[in-house]
Amino acid sequence: MTVRDLPAVNASLNALSAVLLLLGFILIKRGHKTAHRNCMVAALASSTVFLTCYLTYHFTVHAVTRFQGTGWSRPVYFTILISHTLLAVVLLPLVVVTVLRAIRGRFEKHKAVARWAWPIWMYVSVTGVVVYLMLYRFFPGG
Repeated sequence: MTVRDLPAVNASLNALSAVLLLLGFILIKRGHKTAHRNCMVAALASSTVFLTCYLTYHFTVHAVTRFQGTGWSRPVYFTILISHTLLAVVLLPLVVVTVLRAIRGRFEKHKAVARWAWPIWMYVSVTGVVVYLMLYRFFPGG
């Protein structure tokens, strides 16, 4: 594996995070607190590894990958990319606050922030996969 393989690794990590987030959501709704915690810790780990790989890739590979799609795909791609990027920035402090409140056992306050953090995290994870697919699989060549 080389640094050029990291976009596919990143998409896989985003997909894994999305699956773990969904499973964690289902588990907490069913009252399985320990299993929920384990899924959310795994989602956090997956997202942390993603961020590390993402930064490694972008600090190592200095070539710019340009979106090659034309027509309808361009505004769709850039709308997804921009919303993904902005929400990823918003997400980081939300996750930190949510995790800290859970660690401290402040579950009502944890839940209040998680109501916002979870859907944003899910959106960012899923759109990360969509951005990868559009950039590297559906419209490759950048």
